[in-house]
Amino acid sequence: LVNQVVSHLIQTIRSTDGSFSSIERLGAGSYYEHVKISEPNEFDIMLVMPVARLQLDECDDTGAYYYLTFKRNPKEKYLQKFLDEDGKLSAFKMLEALREIIKREVKNIKNVEVTVKRKKAGSPAITLQIKKPPAEISVDIILTLEVQQSWPPSTQDGLKIEQWLGRKVRGDMRNKPLYLVAKQNKREKVLRGNTWRLSFSHIEKALLNNHGNAKTCCESDGPKCCRKGCLKLLKYLLEQLKMKHPKEVDKICSYHVKTVFFRSCVTWPNDTDWHLGDLDHCFQKCLGYFLDCLQTRQLPHFFIPQYNLLSLEDKASSDFLSRQINYQLNNGFPIFQE
Repeated sequence: LVNQVVSHLIQTIRSTDGSFSSIERLGAGSYYEHVKISEPNEFDIMLVMPVARLQLDECDDTGAYYYLTFKRNPKEKYLQKFLDEDGKLSAFKMLEALREIIKREVKNIKNVEVTVKRKKAGSPAITLQIKKPPAEISVDIILTLEVQQSWPPSTQDGLKIEQWLGRKVRGDMRNKPLYLVAKQNKREKVLRGNTWRLSFSHIEKALLNNHGNAKTCCESDGPKCCRKGCLKLLKYLLEQLKMKHPKEVDKICSYHVKTVFFRSCVTWPNDTDWHLGDLDHCFQKCLGYFLDCLQTRQLPHFFIPQYNLLSLEDKASSDFLSRQINYQLNNGFPIFQE
C-alpha cells in the first residue's frame, strides 16, 4: 500500500516541477533496516535529489548543520528559485514546494484515503496518513540532497569502525555521497528555515545489514549473532517507556538508542562478543552503556563526534529515563511482560 501511494506521488512530483524531476526514493529507517518492532505502521521514505557541488558552511559548533550555497555557475539552474535573499538554499522553500505538489496530488489517489498531516515546526518530513481500516499508516517523506563530494571535516574522527568492520569498509563508506536533509537548526536565534543537517541513513542501513566482524555473520549458512536482537530490545524498551511517560521522555528518541547500539558494536567489535545465545547478557551490556550516557549526559554522534546528542536541556528527560531503566533492570523488565 505504501509503495503504491509513494510511487504514484513520485511520478507526479517528477513531472510537475522541473526542479524535482531527478528525485529517487530510498527507504530509510527501521523498517528498511529490518529492525522494525511492533506494527509496520510507520515508514520513512527519503526522496533523494542529486546535486553536483555545493558549498557547505557550518552554522554552529555541532558540525551537523550547514548553510548551503552553490559554487560558481551551478548546473542546477532550476534550484535558483529556492535561494533566499543571501543566496542560501532554503530548505523551507523547497519543502513548501514539495508539500504543495503532494497536497494537491493525494486527492487524486483512488481506492485509499491519504491525507497530509499538519506541519510540525522544524520537522524535515512531510507526513502522510494512509487510512486502511482498522489501521492507520504514517509515512514520513524526507527531502534529501545527495551531494557527490567528500564529507566535511566534522566527520573526520567519526565512524570509528576499524576494529569492528575494518579500515577498508570505513574507507568505502566515507566515499559514498553526502546526504543532507531539510532540518531546521533549533539553536538559531531566528528560524529562517535555511539550514540543512547531515544525514547518514544510507550508511546506517549498510552498517546494520553488514554488521559482522567476520563477513559471514548472520548469512544463511553463517553463524548467527544477537546484535539486531539487542537493538530491537533497546528500541522496544524505549518505545514502551515513551508510551507510558510521553512528556517525561519526550527528548529521547530512537536515534539515541541507535547511536548507543553502534557505539556498543565498536566497544565490543568481535562476533564472539555477540553470541546468539547471549542476548540477555549483551542487551544488559548495551543498556549499561546507555545508562552511563544518560547519567553523564554525553552521547557523541556516531559520525560527528563533536556533536553531543544529549544536551543540558535534556537533563530532566535523561534523569527520568535513567531511573526508569534502572527500575526495569533491577526488576526483571516488568514492562516486557505487560
